[in-house]
Amino acid sequence: MRAMTNPHQAPANHDKIESADGGLGGSILRILKLLSRPELSKWRVVMVLAILLTLAASVLEVVSPLLLGHAINRAVPEGGEAAAFGAAALWLTLGIGIRFLAAAMPQMRDWLFSPVSQDAQRIASVDAFGHAQSLSLNFHQTRRTGALNRIIERGANAIDYLIRFLAFNIGPTFIRLILASIALGVAYDYRLSLIAIVTIIIYVIATVVITEWRVRQRRRMNEADTHFRATSVDILTNFETVKAFAAERRETGRFNDAMRTYNHRYVEAVRSMYILNATQALIMNGGLLAVLVLSAFNVIQGTMKVGDLTAVMLMLLSLYAPLNILGWAWREIKQGAVDLEKLYGLLSMKTEVADAPDAHALNKPSGHVEFQNVGFNHEGRAVGVRDISFDLPPGRKIAFVGTSGAGKSTLLKLLFRFYDVDSGRVLVDNQDVRTLTQESLRKALGLVPQDVVLFNDTIRSNIAYARPDATHEEIRDAARRAQLLDFIESLPEAWDTRVGERGLKLSGGEKQRVGIARVILADPAILVLDEATSALDSATEAAVQDALDEAAEGRTTLMVAHRLSTVKSADEIIVLEAGRVIERGTHAELLSKGGKYADMWERQAKSAEIALDEV
Repeated sequence: MRAMTNPHQAPANHDKIESADGGLGGSILRILKLLSRPELSKWRVVMVLAILLTLAASVLEVVSPLLLGHAINRAVPEGGEAAAFGAAALWLTLGIGIRFLAAAMPQMRDWLFSPVSQDAQRIASVDAFGHAQSLSLNFHQTRRTGALNRIIERGANAIDYLIRFLAFNIGPTFIRLILASIALGVAYDYRLSLIAIVTIIIYVIATVVITEWRVRQRRRMNEADTHFRATSVDILTNFETVKAFAAERRETGRFNDAMRTYNHRYVEAVRSMYILNATQALIMNGGLLAVLVLSAFNVIQGTMKVGDLTAVMLMLLSLYAPLNILGWAWREIKQGAVDLEKLYGLLSMKTEVADAPDAHALNKPSGHVEFQNVGFNHEGRAVGVRDISFDLPPGRKIAFVGTSGAGKSTLLKLLFRFYDVDSGRVLVDNQDVRTLTQESLRKALGLVPQDVVLFNDTIRSNIAYARPDATHEEIRDAARRAQLLDFIESLPEAWDTRVGERGLKLSGGEKQRVGIARVILADPAILVLDEATSALDSATEAAVQDALDEAAEGRTTLMVAHRLSTVKSADEIIVLEAGRVIERGTHAELLSKGGKYADMWERQAKSAEIALDEV
């Protein structure tokens, strides 16, 4: 049969997160686009007020030194001393008041803008988190969780950095530079304006050049930081394996190596900051010296007064003050742009398995499953599954057996559409799964895997995960049918017992029965069992098997099994080898053939000391 192509299957990209194009300019556009989203429309007035306060503060920063200088000039007696002093005090009070407003307005702006920034970060984080969840199974199997979390966290924080530094620091600084240059030239001497402008230009060029060098070091430090943190999470998450193999020293050594590399990169980054600070101080003080020497000369010549000299000094100091952090701010801006590009690189990734534009929901599924000449190969593996066909009517049971790597679990993943077939078709209720929405398809399927992974929450919450709106009686009935009720009610905290990280406080059999209860509560049309009892001892397996039989009652069931004793009741058993069907039939039929299945059964029976004539 001709294979149906999937127009929404993205070209292979190996699920690697790349930085999105655009650099700093692209990052600014993305932030503007984010701030213009409807979800942030409630903050429009606050945004406008923040901009107005920023502009007003910039103007007052330039005006206040002029007023203070004028006040000092008025203090020099030219007429009556009392009149001169009173006028000076008035101008001095006005100048100090304006200086206070210039300092207070940015604080008021930040107070107003804080919830806007937090809301923007939340929206970006939720977008990235939701998109990451929608990406392919292969992406999550190869991506370190700690590293992915850091990409989202840094990208969201970068939004705050870029808004604050560009809109509320760098931007206002250059506005003040323009206003101060005009004021110096008009009120005093155009040469003062030229010195101020040239100093700022040299300062900015030196800062940008050194900071670009520092950004490269910072990237190396961040890479080491990501590796260090991901290594830490990886080791702590797999602590049982570490202890089982007595690998505590080895893993501590790996942690030590990762942290040593990070420490080395961190020292390089910090030392480069000292070089930047020294260069900035040299340029800034050199410019201030040139301005004060020219101003002092003008005072001697009589073209300026002592108050004017004071005003010039105050103006330049207020202008240079925010430039003190320009290097740090520029580095944060550049790094913020890189982090934001990474975040949008994640958002730009296309999932390998996407709903078709005209995908429709699977309504009232009956549970009919059919594979038609299905072929699929995992990336990087020579063997997948080839030419697999079977027709499973509603309410019937089929089992897949074979050696490890034969393709058994792959068939289940194709049914869930975790992957798309390379050839052939997978049908549910006579509908190609590629024409269905993935959400509706997976709601019709109930999976009990070999290792049921639970959330670090209560037993009640873990069972109710299948249906969060279920009543306590429905949850209790599901636990009863999974033969878990007596165990739960014997616990000191009963339903409120927390199961620990990944359910580690429960035994293997208890976790399996929680998984079964969860599936029973979901009430799917199709039950999928992926070696659900293979990791259990014989006694526990028997109890869990009874629960599985209860869950399978009246449902279409597909099961992958290692222990052949669990598949005897299947309506059809398919034996796989190297991705191909080599035998199929009922348990009795396969035993009578004396082939691969019969050989596997005999070996397992002998190992379990089961007499063949008892079967």
